[in-house]
Amino acid sequence: MTETVVSTDRLTKRYGSRAAVDSVSLTVRRGEVYGFLGPNGAGKTTTLRMLLGLIRPTSGSARVLGHRPGAPAATARTGALIEGPGFYPYLSGRDNLRVMARYRGLAETDVDLALARVDLTAHRRSAFRSYSLGMKQRLGVAAALLGRPELLVLDEPTNGLDPAGMADLRQLLVDLAGQGQTVLISSHLLGEVQEICDRVGVIRNGRLITESTVAEVRGTGSLYVRAEPTGTALAVVARIVGDHAVTLTARGIRIDGDISLAPEIAKALVGQGVLLHELRVAERTLEEVFFELTTNESVPAGAGARRTDS
Repeated sequence: MTETVVSTDRLTKRYGSRAAVDSVSLTVRRGEVYGFLGPNGAGKTTTLRMLLGLIRPTSGSARVLGHRPGAPAATARTGALIEGPGFYPYLSGRDNLRVMARYRGLAETDVDLALARVDLTAHRRSAFRSYSLGMKQRLGVAAALLGRPELLVLDEPTNGLDPAGMADLRQLLVDLAGQGQTVLISSHLLGEVQEICDRVGVIRNGRLITESTVAEVRGTGSLYVRAEPTGTALAVVARIVGDHAVTLTARGIRIDGDISLAPEIAKALVGQGVLLHELRVAERTLEEVFFELTTNESVPAGAGARRTDS
């Protein structure tokens, strides 16, 4: 079984009568990129701050790298970027990192390596105050990378990055996970999350409503058929997949279920003399599923949470 790096058990944070985080139980495993998703104000940053020991939970518990959040044995092996980077404005990017490296007993070679990994070497001597928003964000990620941490916790790390910067960061996070490091990332760019994350947890109103692999959250997808005559095509498709899996829509016939039946459906339609205009697979994006989960009030808080041990 894969080692657990981060776990929470009914982790809760209340501010007066309001529960910012409400009984969240999640698991992050070694070597994976875990996406922590939710609307603004859902409790993502509060949860991450509790995991880093920056704020205390009201109730519940958490373990980070086998220790309580904020314990020296955990913080020494964790790199983090929470709510934007904060640096000395008059120091250069490199000197800012040197200050941090000296405090942690790291070599200057670690500074240069971190700058190179976020493509800031050419700007290492420029004052932080002259950096663009994207460059400041890159330096924040570089600071989190100092000392090659086992766990990387990044809160909206793509803020301010242009498309090229986002692609570079995406590749960096995949590479880190491939080398055995663990990445816990919150982001509102769901297309990016879909590309890089192994598993995701979705939080709404402070409660974790699902936790699973990206593939399982997205589901199996659907088939769409455009054919004439429509009535004949509908009857043929229903005989193969069953009436319950077939829906007539404005875009054609939607078939929910086993998309591997596409060749059989196409063969049957042609065999019945149906004029087949289109047969395509339509997989739901993570963004579509996210909006279903976070805006559909019929989904009860805490429902649908799934765990996999594979």
